[in-house]
Amino acid sequence: MMMKKIFTSLMVIFSLVFSQTNFAAIEITPIVNQFVEKMVKDHNFNSTELETLFQSANTKQSILKAISRPAEGRMPWHKYRKIFLTKARISGGIKFWKKNRQVLLDVEKKYGVPWQIIVAIIGVETQYGGNTGSFRVIDALTTLAFSYPKRSEFFTSELENFLLLCREEKMNPLKPKGSYAGAMGLPQFMPSSYRNYAADYEQDKQRNIWSNPADAIASVGNYLSKHGWQRDKTIAHKVTATGDDYQQALSEKLKPNSTVAKLKALNVKIPNNIPLESPAKLLDYQQPLATELWLGLDNFYVITRYNHSRLYALAVYQLSVAILEKTKASTGEK
Repeated sequence: MMMKKIFTSLMVIFSLVFSQTNFAAIEITPIVNQFVEKMVKDHNFNSTELETLFQSANTKQSILKAISRPAEGRMPWHKYRKIFLTKARISGGIKFWKKNRQVLLDVEKKYGVPWQIIVAIIGVETQYGGNTGSFRVIDALTTLAFSYPKRSEFFTSELENFLLLCREEKMNPLKPKGSYAGAMGLPQFMPSSYRNYAADYEQDKQRNIWSNPADAIASVGNYLSKHGWQRDKTIAHKVTATGDDYQQALSEKLKPNSTVAKLKALNVKIPNNIPLESPAKLLDYQQPLATELWLGLDNFYVITRYNHSRLYALAVYQLSVAILEKTKASTGEK
């Protein structure tokens, strides 16, 4: 009877532990085998080593739950803005600027991207490195590649890129950590972005976007440059309009699909210093009592290539302006 009680107690404890566990080892299913075969055929990986690696990875329910949550991009602008345009995020940006000033100036000179835009992106992404993610990238990508059919194709491609970058950079694939979606480091690069755009600022043959702000800064500058950033060009303008003709220019698309001249013909009031032939996009943003209109130019569109959201792009732009203004005020610059 005593042994039976002990066994029952152990089973209860095991059940409690198991019920609180939100992960399980990756099973070598047909879809996993198919991926392994592809990596062997296309990239000369060792099948046994990959199978062993996947047996060390975990499918996490917390990752599946997180990616199924409604995205911030579905918020109205006035709520979204409050998340990122805070005193803490602005003051954090000023501190990041002061700490990395020379690197930021060097990167701005090389790529033509204003330092405050780079700072704002890192601020929006990870609060200047304060929150780069706690999930193992291998767990995030295997979970989403093999257990999230809705976006399996995308995350399978990112898993492929992750294994390639680990080989290229001589990293242990079980070590890097990131977001629940597999985004990594201060700038939250997905593996494909890392392979294509991560930069080695110090020329030490390492692209360390996790703990080296210089590499992270250079990587953001390189990313925006490669996506078409135009040096010294206007990014965005808050505008107004008379009548309702302007509504013809509104759409969910992000790419500039009009020109300044055409928008002026729709009674949109745009500063005269912006060339009439400039490609432009009219965007509307929901405020509590009214709709706010913004003119997005080519560089604004480039920011949306970093994150495909007009809310994100305007948050980055407004944060960059706030950081620049506060920096100038603190140094007495004009």
